[in-house]
Amino acid sequence: MEEIIRVQDKFYILATSSRIDEHSRVLKHGDTFAVFDRFGNIQHVGLGEQGLYHEGTRYLSRLELRLMDRRPLLLSSTVTDDNALLTVDLTNPDISVDGRVVLQRDTVHVFRCCFLWQGTCYERLRLRNFGRESIELSFALLLDADFVDIFEVRGMSRAKRGELLPPVVNSDRLELAYRGLDEVVRKTTIEFRPPPTMLDVSRAGFRQTLPPQSEKSFYFSIRCGERAATETPLDFEAALAAASESLRRQRNCDASVTTSNEQFNDWVNRSSVDLHLMVTQTPQGAYPYAGVPWYSTVFGRDGIITAMEFLWINPDIARGVLRYLSAHQATTVSPLQDAEPGKILHEVREGEMAALGEIPFRRYYGTVDATPLFVMLAGAYYQRTADRDFIQSIWPNLEAALQWIDRYGDSDGDGFIEYSRRSAKGLSVQGWKDSHDSVFHANGALAEGPVALCEVQGYVYAARRAAAQLAAVLGKSAEAEKLLRQADDLRRRFEEAFWCEELSTYALALDGQKQPCRVSASNAGHCLFTGIASAGHAARVAKTLLADSSFSGWGIRTLAEGAPRYNPMSYHNGSVWPHDNAIIAAGLARYGLSDCVLQVFTGLFDASIFVDLHRMPELFCGFVRRPAAGPTLYPVACAPQSWAGAAVFSLLQSLLGLTIDAPSRQIRFQRSAMPQSLKRISIANLRIADATVDLALERYPTDVGLELLRREGDVEVIMLK
Repeated sequence: MEEIIRVQDKFYILATSSRIDEHSRVLKHGDTFAVFDRFGNIQHVGLGEQGLYHEGTRYLSRLELRLMDRRPLLLSSTVTDDNALLTVDLTNPDISVDGRVVLQRDTVHVFRCCFLWQGTCYERLRLRNFGRESIELSFALLLDADFVDIFEVRGMSRAKRGELLPPVVNSDRLELAYRGLDEVVRKTTIEFRPPPTMLDVSRAGFRQTLPPQSEKSFYFSIRCGERAATETPLDFEAALAAASESLRRQRNCDASVTTSNEQFNDWVNRSSVDLHLMVTQTPQGAYPYAGVPWYSTVFGRDGIITAMEFLWINPDIARGVLRYLSAHQATTVSPLQDAEPGKILHEVREGEMAALGEIPFRRYYGTVDATPLFVMLAGAYYQRTADRDFIQSIWPNLEAALQWIDRYGDSDGDGFIEYSRRSAKGLSVQGWKDSHDSVFHANGALAEGPVALCEVQGYVYAARRAAAQLAAVLGKSAEAEKLLRQADDLRRRFEEAFWCEELSTYALALDGQKQPCRVSASNAGHCLFTGIASAGHAARVAKTLLADSSFSGWGIRTLAEGAPRYNPMSYHNGSVWPHDNAIIAAGLARYGLSDCVLQVFTGLFDASIFVDLHRMPELFCGFVRRPAAGPTLYPVACAPQSWAGAAVFSLLQSLLGLTIDAPSRQIRFQRSAMPQSLKRISIANLRIADATVDLALERYPTDVGLELLRREGDVEVIMLK
């Protein structure tokens, strides 16, 4: 029986399915990622997502260590603080022959460590005998490669697949290969040093004599790709040094945050390394892939929001995102891809199914919000960097995006931006909550399109204001004035059409008949983030979002308890998403609601203490917070996940009221607030153009103080109270 099924546009886990161990271990580099269990193994268990993946295909589906034909005992397992290396400590169980124990447990220490670098998984296996006698030790690695597409792993079935090619077995190398229906040959090449005692198509066996207190290391590499059989992997130590140095260089340009609370520091540090783990270098620059395992690829919306959250820490990621999305902006009408000229990319997929068109996502544009968010990010990037030349270089892309909003985004000409699917295989709901059942009326009936989401109107409002500022910078004053008029008109009509007095919040959406979906959802909080909400309505929305029906104690739910279709275990109808909460907190800060920001911040900080490795997952369930218990995990949430990882930096910015005005060379703190859990926050290497500052904020009983520790270059630091 299949454990993963498809219902319309989304994939669901059947009630019979359960993870064998929720503490997966994840590594990623570039277009390659791996999901292991805590033993460092890859098995087809639980949700079946374990494996070594490259460019949308699973290149290794089994990697199991057997010690004396037994499963070793787990001592510990973790990913190092820089996310470079998975380390696993194991030992032997009692080994018996004819009812007699011939090897007592805990005699042999097994240390596994592995990492990814340039399409290759490197592993070192070290055995040490802590006994007083020599041991004749045997161990084996069980191997397999199924070459399935990531969408098959997620639950899609295919009428026909390609063919597995005959394996090639040498004394120290195993080559597994598959020819897809796209005629691409994908190869997995596994090399061993020293060579195994026995090697066949599914097992590498080793025998080794270990004298007392001695140790022996074994190395193997797993190369993925069409040219895997002809390429030579680096030496283990050389590859590890290169991988670690690459991660270190990425973080060198970041501002760093440390606080008086070590648990909070753990969250910040893990979030930082997770984000850099997810960043992939493209020809256009750094781009944060969305999440492992299901979304380890380019997503337009995810990349933009992640870049916004991290912008004050390091604007280089925003620049890479803007360049990449400009280079891949739609230029033609393509119903199959839900593309129109000027529209910003939703998703990119590699792999056999994408190449064959079995899924529409090879280059897919079915999102209504990425285009205005793209313009918003450009405005925020300029405010952060004053990089006029870069804005000039992408101005044609920004103009094309604005033209898409006016021409294609407003399909019925009413002044609001709507979505409706063109591709039969595409997404039926094209906002950030893209489950098929996430947009509905107060009676639970699904909204029929074209649908105008409330938050998207806010994004368009903010995009036009951002574009107006950029147009003025570029000397296009008439265009700037037009954009401001459009923004003001949209704000006025938005208030009239979307406000729901009886709910004290904005309607989730307008359907195709312009009937409001009178549902209390977190989407309304994004309207605060963009500034489209009036001050009076913003305060009421905040109160609604932080009421018990919406705030679980860990965060704001996507849908309020009591609403039709509310389910705290659903993907979008009652769960808690960290990035959603970070966006809402930024909106609360915009309207000066510092106490509300503190409440959201505290809930998520407390949640970070309970989750594995302090790694904030994509989402968790929306059950009410229970004493002495952590949040309830969502079984198929991505972790690491970029916009969840970057959420802590946005939350900090909102908490401190931090804005960076690079054109004026100013750093401003306004209405700063700090929770009881944080006494001091230090920020180092905060760059504006060629200037750098280090500073610290201290919480006092009734105030927050600012200390400038170092300043190099021309920059002014201002505290507004």
